[in-house]
Amino acid sequence: MKKVTISALQKQKQNNQKITALTAYDASFAMMFDEQGIDVLLVGDSLGMVLNGQDDTLQVTVADIAYHTRAVRRGTERAFVIADMPFMSYASAQDSYQNAAQLMAAGASMVKIEGGRWLCDTVTGLVQRGVPVCGHLGLTPQSVHVFGGFKVQGREKDKAQQLIDEALALEAAGIQLLVLECVPTELATRVTSALSIPVIGIGAGRFTDGQILVMHDMFGISANYMPKFSKNYMADGGTLRDAVKRYIDDVHAGDFPSDAHSFE
Repeated sequence: MKKVTISALQKQKQNNQKITALTAYDASFAMMFDEQGIDVLLVGDSLGMVLNGQDDTLQVTVADIAYHTRAVRRGTERAFVIADMPFMSYASAQDSYQNAAQLMAAGASMVKIEGGRWLCDTVTGLVQRGVPVCGHLGLTPQSVHVFGGFKVQGREKDKAQQLIDEALALEAAGIQLLVLECVPTELATRVTSALSIPVIGIGAGRFTDGQILVMHDMFGISANYMPKFSKNYMADGGTLRDAVKRYIDDVHAGDFPSDAHSFE
């Protein structure tokens, strides 16, 4: 199977072919997801919660992400691998350059950072230095204490317009992918239509260019809780591989997420 590239993901958006993504943290699961045909693997700072049992993602370090990125890369032949930049690892542009270099050296094809317009100069600087960037808007878990918890974002009219404006600014600065988390379906649809780059949703409705889930949520084994936007694909039985295939098929068919997994 042909290796997934950013150009291939862009073509999927243009051809209205849904992008499938999962988090992965080790070689074994990465290999299984890869063999089933997943498009994107994210080495997420969610590992702090699902692997270490922490209450949030804030204690995860660059060294943690680099370690798991190396493992995921070893198990991957086809999928596009993205590595999260942890909390405060891109507080300044210079910090972002040094830390992104570590994650790219570990095997990432792209890094992901959370935040809006304030990151535009950092995004441009990273891209100029050869580091592809994925943005992340909506519920950005590293800002959980600013939000006062894990809450849906962009429900108010002014906040929705601000999110759209920030997405456009990030695209102009150079991001090539955008993750939208926990925003109303209608807002996610507007953002997806406004951007020329692929938009991958989690709790953002079915009309984004693709979907991503935390693998532990998809298998129904998260140590914390099952988010509204997730679905336990092991609930109907079968093997782990069967669950991954059902997820991929549902995303391709537009059956996941349903209204029950989305926000209005």
